[in-house]
Amino acid sequence: MSRSDCLRLSILLSASIAIFGLNGCRSGAEGNAGSAGAAFPVQVALVQQRDVSLSSEWIASMDGYVNAQIQPHVSGYLVRQNYREGSLVHTGEVLFEIDPRPFQAALDQAQGQLEQAQAQIVQAQAQLSKATQDVDRDTPLAAAKAIAQSQMDDDLQAKAGAAAAVVAAQAATTAAKAAVENAQLNFGFAKITSLVDGVAGIAQAQIGDLVGTSTVLTSVSQVQPIKVYFSMSEQDYLRAQERQDTKKSGQVLPLDGVPLTLILADGSTYPHTGKVLWTDRQVDTSTGTIRVAAGFPNNDNILRPGQYGRVRAVTDERHGALLVPQAAVTEVQGTYQVAVVGSDNKVTIQPVQVGPQTGTDWILTSGVSPSERVMVGGMQYARPGATVNPQVVASAPEGR
Repeated sequence: MSRSDCLRLSILLSASIAIFGLNGCRSGAEGNAGSAGAAFPVQVALVQQRDVSLSSEWIASMDGYVNAQIQPHVSGYLVRQNYREGSLVHTGEVLFEIDPRPFQAALDQAQGQLEQAQAQIVQAQAQLSKATQDVDRDTPLAAAKAIAQSQMDDDLQAKAGAAAAVVAAQAATTAAKAAVENAQLNFGFAKITSLVDGVAGIAQAQIGDLVGTSTVLTSVSQVQPIKVYFSMSEQDYLRAQERQDTKKSGQVLPLDGVPLTLILADGSTYPHTGKVLWTDRQVDTSTGTIRVAAGFPNNDNILRPGQYGRVRAVTDERHGALLVPQAAVTEVQGTYQVAVVGSDNKVTIQPVQVGPQTGTDWILTSGVSPSERVMVGGMQYARPGATVNPQVVASAPEGR
């Protein structure tokens, strides 16, 4: 084969290779165009319609239902502590004792003075009796001029003096009785008792200390029931008041009759519900909140003053509310929208009005209908008119 024939053959082969490559690129482009029309896989959830209870939570602190400061009524030296700190004590139980000997001596002295006053009454009554007899004897004699009138006058004066002595002795006896009662009280006050049933705190004085009426020995907190304080916003207060039928009940308490749930610091739920006791008279202007006190049963003494937790209560009821997962709602420049997948599996972007959140769902007040399918996954394909392949995912269970 000549050189010119080889050159001609090489040109023909190069042209064939170029044509084959061009046909391959055309077929690949056609294949990609076909796949572009395929449906995109997305996840959808059905719009749920059900009754929903909306709850609010507030930070809470606990305190004794009654906090009694234990102070002595008399001064003296402490000689005994009869309770174990942090233990449960009862009304009238002796917590401390003051040296009773000075009060015993004062009581003995007062009783002696009372006996003297009583003896003076007997003596004064005897003198009055004698003076009365003298007057009775001398009255007819004086009328008969058998005795001088001056003697009769002396008898009358003696009788009046004796009567006054009886009254004075009786008054002294009354004062002496009061002194005895006061001495008995002081003697009893040497034993310092609890004023309420509750948990006694740490002793603030030790044996041998000289204590007075201003000395705080300890505190006893009544913890059954226990008070729980929380502050609710003015908005929550007004919403709670709207739910109360004040004309019928005459009450002005928020959440009146609504059971309160207490969430403890470790996240556990206290097994007993509480109720509102009272509210403060005014809203705190610096925080915009109003203080509320609630009572919770505390039979096992689990709750103690100073603990913190959260109070939860149902503040609103929505009947027939429409709920969608929060992942379905998109915010764009202050407006909210959802991607709805129609029966033809095409995507439609619909504006919605949102309400409060409950659990992992969002309440929608407009823009969707019950059982519509809203996209919750594959949101990159949420374009108007896009064809998708929806897969329904399970909604969150009711009550979450």
